[in-house]
Amino acid sequence: MTIMDLGELLDYLTVIENDSRLNVWHFALLSAILYLGYRQGQKKSISVSRSKIMALSHIHTLPTYHKYFKQLQEMGYISYVPSYHPGYRSKIDLLIKL
Repeated sequence: MTIMDLGELLDYLTVIENDSRLNVWHFALLSAILYLGYRQGQKKSISVSRSKIMALSHIHTLPTYHKYFKQLQEMGYISYVPSYHPGYRSKIDLLIKL
């Protein structure tokens, strides 16, 4: 297991800050995902729930969430492995190259 430290968190934020394709919604989602990863001590595979990401990113509508979440996958920032079991969380793998 590799643990995300504060320096790596800041490196991730610098990478996404410098990508002109990203808007405030992308940044909010990625910030929420990175925050969860930092809190979990994970730098690649992060356990998530849609409700937690939406709350942390201050996105309140499902269409907005799904639109920008899908775009992050298409841009190669994340890969998403859903869990359809209520007892298991979904996983997001960070694909950001530092």
